[in-house]
Amino acid sequence: MKRYYGLAFILILLDQLTKWVVVQTMTIGQSIEVIPNLLYWTSYRNKGAAWGMLEGQMVFFFIITILVVAGLVYFLHKEVNGYQLLGYSVGLLLAGAIGNFIDRLFRGEVVDFVDTYPFGYNFPIFNVADMALTFGVILMVIGILFEEKLHKERGQS
Repeated sequence: MKRYYGLAFILILLDQLTKWVVVQTMTIGQSIEVIPNLLYWTSYRNKGAAWGMLEGQMVFFFIITILVVAGLVYFLHKEVNGYQLLGYSVGLLLAGAIGNFIDRLFRGEVVDFVDTYPFGYNFPIFNVADMALTFGVILMVIGILFEEKLHKERGQS
């Protein structure tokens, strides 16, 4: 359990530190080229969810986040025992949910700054918490699909 909560804690700190640096050193809309035509740090604020959906629905986000975090903690303690991929996925999901929750609670908006253009596509600007959520979902799907089989195979060998 400690490693999953530790992962969440480290990622929440990284998320909040990077957002703090962006808020302290950049003006909204300012963009810094990191890798030409691919990666920029762009100071952006999002008052909604992914891609700005449900903008201004803070009470909704507070309630949903509290329920999701409670569900993830319950899942971690009741269902994850021995399933490492699922444990790490829950750690990532907790980090993402809590990281953006902190922004909404204290700033009234989420600080985004990772601005990418993969294959020329202008991908929506995101942050470390969003990356944690994305990788958490991917790991959870992999864990659900494959970890039970791997767990049984390890137990039989």
